[in-house]
Amino acid sequence: MSNQNATPSSVPLLDVNRGNQLLRNEILESIAEVVDSGRFLHGPQVGELECTVAGICQTKQAIACASGSDALLLALMALDIQHGDEVIVPSFTFFATASAVSRLGAIPVFVDIDPLTYNISPDEIAANVTSRTKAIIPVHLFGQCAAMDKIEAIAKRHNIFVIEDAAQAIGAAYLGRPAGAWGDIGCLSFYPTKNLGGMGDGGMMVCNDAEMAAKLRLFASHGMQPRYYHKVVGINSRLDTIQAAILNVKIAHLQSYSQARQRNANRYAELFAAEGLDQWIELPHHAPEATHVWNQYGIRVTNGLRDPLRKHLNDTKIGNEVYYPVPLHLQECFEDLGYSLGCLPKTEKASKEILHLPIYPDLTEREQDAVVASLKKFYSSATLRRAA
Repeated sequence: MSNQNATPSSVPLLDVNRGNQLLRNEILESIAEVVDSGRFLHGPQVGELECTVAGICQTKQAIACASGSDALLLALMALDIQHGDEVIVPSFTFFATASAVSRLGAIPVFVDIDPLTYNISPDEIAANVTSRTKAIIPVHLFGQCAAMDKIEAIAKRHNIFVIEDAAQAIGAAYLGRPAGAWGDIGCLSFYPTKNLGGMGDGGMMVCNDAEMAAKLRLFASHGMQPRYYHKVVGINSRLDTIQAAILNVKIAHLQSYSQARQRNANRYAELFAAEGLDQWIELPHHAPEATHVWNQYGIRVTNGLRDPLRKHLNDTKIGNEVYYPVPLHLQECFEDLGYSLGCLPKTEKASKEILHLPIYPDLTEREQDAVVASLKKFYSSATLRRAA
């Protein structure tokens, strides 16, 4: 028999199978129901999921689509973002936020972040609004909402749209208002690594306006209404019924997943403090206004020690990752926009220092202990102490 109290030999950054195995039979039953029905598209499970997500986000409408990336693209299309329009976005985010803008011929305007939360800075948004600005896409990064009260005030003052990129933040909230319920449209992702992850791609858009919801559905189905009559040039972006069925099983556990992530984050803070590691690394900042759901747990590693620490963690088989090593304004594909090193100093500094540790719901205390022990061993080196 294995010793449940033994120190684990390795700790994965994420283990999606661990959580899925607990629901395996229920998930297989839900898939079998779809297989037997033959309704692989537009099945009733899709509508069921839309209703549940609208309830979580406290919005009147929810519209399923094929991915979080498509959700962003469709939101921009429905808001009639055109070639040459400017859309303010953070540079410290996943590529999809800006690529959706660029695909429509619009111009992503990259702005700097709040160095504590890593979310887009309202002050930087305000400083970059021009007569060509048509929308803002705040990203609720790593499971913590951006300062949406301030962002909404800027948007109203300038009469510009707000699209919330809540791909990493389903179940999060700001000032008690859920992610997705602040802007004109909220965009969610069900990619397997997300807090509510499917078994493939999937996405959702939420809003409060019935006309906007109808427009989003139209653009997501080739602009076709009725069949073979096309009102606009849309795209093909549907959530498969099988994915919806899987997500309907998992969404019943979303609150417990979020609570487990929160417990893990709190325990990390306690362990780091107990071992004195909080004097060497900067722990994630949890804004008091925010309900954080911890899609990721990112520490800051200063004094140029991130790469040596990563090597040490890899050597000791502790999962880790850097989100994101190259800010979007410095990506090769955006060179023509004219940004250069030094343009967004807070973003660039974060990209050199941030390091993410395991935080998933099924992470055990023993695994957390192993993560912290590995960090302690690294920082216990006399050489490193002198360097720090």
